[in-house]
Amino acid sequence: MLKVNQLQTYIEQFHILQGVEFEVPEGQVTVILGRNGAGKTTTMRSIMGLTPAKSGEILFQGKNIMALPPYVTAKKGIGYVPEDQDIFGTLTVEENMRVAMRKEDKATLERQEWILSLFPDLKAAWKRKGGNLSGGQKQMLSIGRALVNETPLLLIDEPSKGLAPIMVKKVMEALQIIKNDTTVLLVEQNFMMASRIGDYFYILDEGRTVYQGEMEQLRKDEELRKKYLGIS
Repeated sequence: MLKVNQLQTYIEQFHILQGVEFEVPEGQVTVILGRNGAGKTTTMRSIMGLTPAKSGEILFQGKNIMALPPYVTAKKGIGYVPEDQDIFGTLTVEENMRVAMRKEDKATLERQEWILSLFPDLKAAWKRKGGNLSGGQKQMLSIGRALVNETPLLLIDEPSKGLAPIMVKKVMEALQIIKNDTTVLLVEQNFMMASRIGDYFYILDEGRTVYQGEMEQLRKDEELRKKYLGIS
């Protein structure tokens, strides 16, 4: 579904990504792990074209999308949930969803109903403004907006960040359902959540891919977790 080769990205004079490589198989959840500052968010932003890469290759369904502007990348079927949620605080939940729709046809409205069944909190807050939602509800809305259009690939950056444990549980349960229909690339610091959802993992360290494997391997390898993630 997605293949990233030797990605090099700068932010001003800083060389953030220095050779990131990974593959995202169709129908699976691939997790990018690493300590703070390893380049995880920059990787996601580079895929979307929000922080353009200097060199390398980003292949989506076999075609190079690296030079495309973000709106074209999104139209090709890549949904993006940034770590800051990025919803419209002055619009209601309903209006946020409608603004995200590329077309208001039967298929899109059916996806919206599916999203509301996935996140009952959004249905209950349908007429509330985004700025008045809880952190967990904002995260649900951000995920819902990314899924309301046809989305073969969903990029999600730190969905559990700043959420209360009960909301982390709700988001995790929803992602378990989403993964049945949508290929997911996930950045997540909460290893418990990542290990339960993920099928494969890649570890970034100082802007490079340094390790990869099946998630089951990482669950069992305490030394590897300590070395690259600082957790046991």
